[in-house]
Amino acid sequence: MNNSHYTIRNFRPADSDEFVRLSIEAEKLKPFRRYISSRIVAENLGRPNYSPEHDLFVIETDGNIVGYLDIAPNPGIGRVILDCWVQPEHRRKGLATRLVGYAMQRAKELGVKVAHVNITQENAVAKEVLSRLDFACVRRFLELRLEISEVCWTDFDPATLGYRHMRYDEGDKLTFIQNRSFAGTWGYNPNTVEEITYLINSSSYSPEDVVLAYNGDKVIGYCWTGIVSDGEADSSERKGRLLMLGVDPDYRGRGVGKRVLLAGLDYLKCKGLSVVELTVDSENKVAYALYRSVGFELQASSLWYEKAIN
Repeated sequence: MNNSHYTIRNFRPADSDEFVRLSIEAEKLKPFRRYISSRIVAENLGRPNYSPEHDLFVIETDGNIVGYLDIAPNPGIGRVILDCWVQPEHRRKGLATRLVGYAMQRAKELGVKVAHVNITQENAVAKEVLSRLDFACVRRFLELRLEISEVCWTDFDPATLGYRHMRYDEGDKLTFIQNRSFAGTWGYNPNTVEEITYLINSSSYSPEDVVLAYNGDKVIGYCWTGIVSDGEADSSERKGRLLMLGVDPDYRGRGVGKRVLLAGLDYLKCKGLSVVELTVDSENKVAYALYRSVGFELQASSLWYEKAIN
């Protein structure tokens, strides 16, 4: 079957069931597998500031959807993030190249300046395709893993830490501390209260998963945790995930980061989890040193590729 037998078009609401099937299939084949469900896919399609009818392209052949390219707009920093996947039996037909062409046109409509793609460091085929499409590698991120049983809890005293778990009506607090903690860092798109509230109320997250550190009545840091699963009931298949950790710039260098990190790890430990994973920018030396200090070990790397949009 040659390239001409494939149609690339915008996503339609009638595609939902097929797209759910394809998304779950794609996730099972990814190196860093995470459990997703039809509900999670549907929630992702309905997130704020995103239009699947404009920002999601699908490949169709013989009435079946066999690939997609999702465009995540980050207007706050003038970029889009591209996530492309094609079923293995339909690869090496130039379909990914065609999808990226559609994505570039959509990016121009959005008025952004760059497109980013994240791949595993071992993905030689993706590297070749991206280089051919004039993408350049601009950043390396590290995948770290921790056995909670190896953590030294000497610096952790719940009675004096000054922290509590987030409540459902505190989306504004999390939005504020997250934007303040990460302002100006590479690849960070400032969040809105609407976006944070949507995430917190989705099936994948819970306010309880977010630890807020306080100084009096002021939020000065946070640790956002999560639980990933392969969908099986066996708790041994569940892993903790550290999604984000930040400290107000005015309070850095005082040990707040380590204390709120330990609070987040303690929460995951109490959930019966034995392993925690996270991703950190290789150029964020302070964060990397913090994670290494409690026992996180390097497992793998991922690469960010960038292309300017003319």
